[in-house]
Amino acid sequence: MGELSGMTSDSLPKPVELIGRARQGDEAALGHLLELSRSYLKLLARLQIDRQLQGKADASDLVQETFMEALRDFPGFRGGSEAEWLSWLRRILASNLANLVRHYRGTRRRDIRLERALAADVDHSSEALDQALIAGRQTAPWELAARREQSLVLADLLTRLPPDYREAIVLRQLEGCSFPEVAAKMGRTVDSVKKLWVRGLTRLRMSLEEQF
Repeated sequence: MGELSGMTSDSLPKPVELIGRARQGDEAALGHLLELSRSYLKLLARLQIDRQLQGKADASDLVQETFMEALRDFPGFRGGSEAEWLSWLRRILASNLANLVRHYRGTRRRDIRLERALAADVDHSSEALDQALIAGRQTAPWELAARREQSLVLADLLTRLPPDYREAIVLRQLEGCSFPEVAAKMGRTVDSVKKLWVRGLTRLRMSLEEQF
């Protein structure tokens, strides 16, 4: 467990190596795998909570619950790649989200159709994260050096943006709000949110290029 301590982010093993270590009982490797996905899962959770529950729950709590279940159920994970790992985490997140929706709707019976619909919606949000934020690029950095799942990298970079930039991008690109809707939600003018959106995307793309 102590082998990962003291390493820089550049020297840490790749996700596939961390998965292998976790399978051998390395709890630090499993913990780091989960932390690598925190920003990504929190963003997906926030999108679903906004759509399904009008923001009446906390995304961080939902992610933490997902982490606890992933720790408990990791022996049952059969994948070996980062993509398979993230897909597995999304399934857990969607299941927990379905439980949350049932709680707020006051229903107790498990709804398989709801779980499947939410799982598909979470996957769709992940795909949108891949595509919408880098629309118009000729060659994406990860096509030259595919070291990490791009949606995970984008989610991490989004968290590093100034809050107003991040909010404008999430509302416009991922929640599909019009500029007037973004302006209303942020309490700003349409012109100001357009500027925030453009500046945020520009900074995000610059940060992407610096990653590779």
